[in-house]
Amino acid sequence: MTMLSLMRAMQRPGRAPAPVLAAQARRASSLVVGIRREDKNRWERRVPLTPAHVKRLIAETGARVLVQPSNTRIFNDAAFERAGAAIEEDLSKADAIFGIKEVPIDKLIPGKTYVIFSHTHKGQPYNMPTLRAILDKRIRLLDYELMVDPADGKRLVLFGTYAGRAGMIDGLHGLGQRLLALGYNSPLIHMAQAHSYPNLECVATKLGHVGDIIADQGLPAAFAPMLFTFTGAGNVARGAREIFDHLPHENVTVDQLPAIARDRHNPRYRSRLLALQVGVADYLERIGGGAYDRAEYREHPDRYRSLFAQKIAPHTTMLVNGIYWEPKYPRLMTTADLAAIQRRPDLKSRMLAIADISCDIGGSLEFMSHASTIDRPFFYVDAVRGTEHHDVERPGVQINSIDNLPTELPLEASQFFADALYPYAKELAAGNLGDTTVLKNAIICQAGSLEKRHKHLEADIAKARGIRVADTRRKRVLLAGSGMVTQPLVEHLARTKDTDITIASNNLGEARSLAHQFAGAQAEMLDIADTKALDGLVRDSNVVVSLVPAPLHPQIAEAAIRNGKHMVTASYTSDEMARLDQQARDASITVINEIGLDPGIDHCSAMKIIDEAKQRGGKIRSFISWCGGLAAPECSANQLGYKFSWSPRGVMTAGLNPARFKINKELRDIPSGALFRNRFAQVPLFPGFAFEGLANRDSLQYADIYGLQLDEMDTMFRGTLRFAGYSEILDALLRLGFLSLDPSSAVDRCSAPEFLAQTIGLEKGATDHSLVAAKLAQALGTTPGSTLVARLMLAFEELGMLPGKGAARDTLTAPTALDALSGVLQRSLRFGPGERDMVCLFHEFGIENADGTYDVHTSSLVAYGDPEAGQTAMARTVGVPAAIATRLLLEDAVKTRGVIRPTIPEIYNPLIDRLAQGGIVFADHSRRGVHNSLQQRMAWN
Repeated sequence: MTMLSLMRAMQRPGRAPAPVLAAQARRASSLVVGIRREDKNRWERRVPLTPAHVKRLIAETGARVLVQPSNTRIFNDAAFERAGAAIEEDLSKADAIFGIKEVPIDKLIPGKTYVIFSHTHKGQPYNMPTLRAILDKRIRLLDYELMVDPADGKRLVLFGTYAGRAGMIDGLHGLGQRLLALGYNSPLIHMAQAHSYPNLECVATKLGHVGDIIADQGLPAAFAPMLFTFTGAGNVARGAREIFDHLPHENVTVDQLPAIARDRHNPRYRSRLLALQVGVADYLERIGGGAYDRAEYREHPDRYRSLFAQKIAPHTTMLVNGIYWEPKYPRLMTTADLAAIQRRPDLKSRMLAIADISCDIGGSLEFMSHASTIDRPFFYVDAVRGTEHHDVERPGVQINSIDNLPTELPLEASQFFADALYPYAKELAAGNLGDTTVLKNAIICQAGSLEKRHKHLEADIAKARGIRVADTRRKRVLLAGSGMVTQPLVEHLARTKDTDITIASNNLGEARSLAHQFAGAQAEMLDIADTKALDGLVRDSNVVVSLVPAPLHPQIAEAAIRNGKHMVTASYTSDEMARLDQQARDASITVINEIGLDPGIDHCSAMKIIDEAKQRGGKIRSFISWCGGLAAPECSANQLGYKFSWSPRGVMTAGLNPARFKINKELRDIPSGALFRNRFAQVPLFPGFAFEGLANRDSLQYADIYGLQLDEMDTMFRGTLRFAGYSEILDALLRLGFLSLDPSSAVDRCSAPEFLAQTIGLEKGATDHSLVAAKLAQALGTTPGSTLVARLMLAFEELGMLPGKGAARDTLTAPTALDALSGVLQRSLRFGPGERDMVCLFHEFGIENADGTYDVHTSSLVAYGDPEAGQTAMARTVGVPAAIATRLLLEDAVKTRGVIRPTIPEIYNPLIDRLAQGGIVFADHSRRGVHNSLQQRMAWN
């Protein structure tokens, strides 16, 4: 037909040329196809149909294609536009929507046809809420996993080969990292994670280089021969072998393993890897004897058991697992199997890694507890201790279990997948769903009802009723700091298996030592000055716990607010922290300060009693609160009567603070530096303890904090407990200059005796103790034979600061005298093996009741450390409250926003209850009248 005749034909009423009519007919019967933007995680860059396939689909079916915009997809929006698709955010006009991963419930469009990997047809519990929503929204769901050949049941549309390829690349990368962490360089250290390579051609080039290094320089002798064991015979295994086979290797059989083990020092094993491909017949044993029978195994798998852990695993360096598993089959390895291997000294370093490409949680490998991620590809299982962790240097087998491996090779994986999918996408776009067996068999549900072959899922959906999708996600806590009080906090958080804890510290060794003790914990380097790195750590958490030195809290709080994360800290609310209150409110963030012991538990117990008194119509006329972290009496045999369960510097600087309080209707102020001279020489809380006490900062401010009327109160006092004699020694040290924060008092490479001489004004080489005593007496205005000088000399002897035989041999370098003294105290007055500390907290309230009567209410807590558990009372009473507050934030149980204290019922009520469950319990007593109340009996010096 000429162009003229075509134009004339188009002008005739009721007539159209045949090609036009055919195209119109195609469009009339074709569907609108949507391609959704992947949003399960930022790494998902694959597409179900490439632009080239979309172009074919439009040309061959006349379908209209809508593509959601995306900045992360491997093919950009412009490529789809050039193919003829329309870029539209709203896919509600589409009849059939194609994607890769699961669709969030709130983004499911009712009444549509979805074609995705739904991960529901096995009854996976974590996706049953989604399947229920799909039924409620009357969506037709087709699953790629169910697109199978009617003749043999083999899957037709899959990424399996690319999962195997990416999993093997990641596995080699991880093994190289693990070997280095164990102290061994290897050629595998040059392998990167799969997503680092633009395409498989680059991967092949890198493997060639690594292979050359293996042949030239060899493998670590300590781990030779390095055996890679492959399970499965499908696409996953084939993809993994395609990658592995680029490296120099030798194929072996199960029967050869014993001989190889005996010949393990053969030099040839240094220049090549070993590959073992196993099938079920290689490791299954028929219970009761008899040969393996494939038909019987499929019909009666309970008649068989796996000997993989006995026959193959002990020889294996890396297991590459690609088998399909169902609960009716015996597991490849149980947790007990792994523990048995890890207990044997000759095997504990043999099985280093598992690339579980099948990613079957709790499946063929019982100890494979969860999927890892591209961001955090490896975790480690220590089956002997029953722990999991993320520290590459800690004992355990490395597991790589990423559930979206093909997206690490998004270009070629998408092209491969789309080639397989296109024939069925074309049938669906043409409206031929009912005529295509493969598509019909892939339907899980439609019109609000499960297909007959999937009716069994109703029971799984019912079990999952009430489960929210968010409930299945793991929670992440960032702990900034790794000091003395962190262990109980991590232990408390680690009790729930849904929480990962990152311990970030400038002392990475200390952080790793702590992380090694707990499943779900890992260590990271912390540099608070590096804002970008700090933001990265904070952004990857749900709640931030800051246990760094108090002056650094504001920087971490700013990062938390900036990244929309809640925060917890045990320190006092500084002016800098208080100024962040409005920013936190604006960001809808909660920053809980003062949630340790003192401040912390004391707030909670005090506010509970105060609020209850107010509810009865009572008024608080006096409030006294004492708290102290001390050595247990039997461990206090030194001149200070004290040992350190937390930072000595913090203890020393606290003694330099000024103080304000009200007692017996009299306001009193103690200036900075005068606190030790103005001590309470007697604090008679319990007859068995010889307590003295120091006023604690500004007690008056707590009248406002606790909602009290200061002008109506006789007494408002908060103090710190010590054993009798402490303040006399500290006051002397202060007067002598040992608590100086002046840079001129800096100590540079001095011994402890030289530090003493420098500070009191003796010549550096002075060794005569009488000279020291005389100088002390002169400086303090007393005599060398006075009790004070005698006590000081004993104290300096205990601290290793007197010259002579008992002198400490370490060298001190510190910016101030106080810092140098803190180092001496840290060394000399630490708790020894079997020694324990003690915490004492005591409140007394004078309450005027509504009827005019007067009650004295006391609330006390005495707790001791547990040397066998390695926990101090101080660490437990600071760390556990902070952990409970963290848990409350993770549970979204705290609705108040801003910079707050635990003085509100939504915090203190559950915190007191949970403390009691952990054995931290207050003893409360009340008596009528004011006779012999504490405020009358405290002796202020």
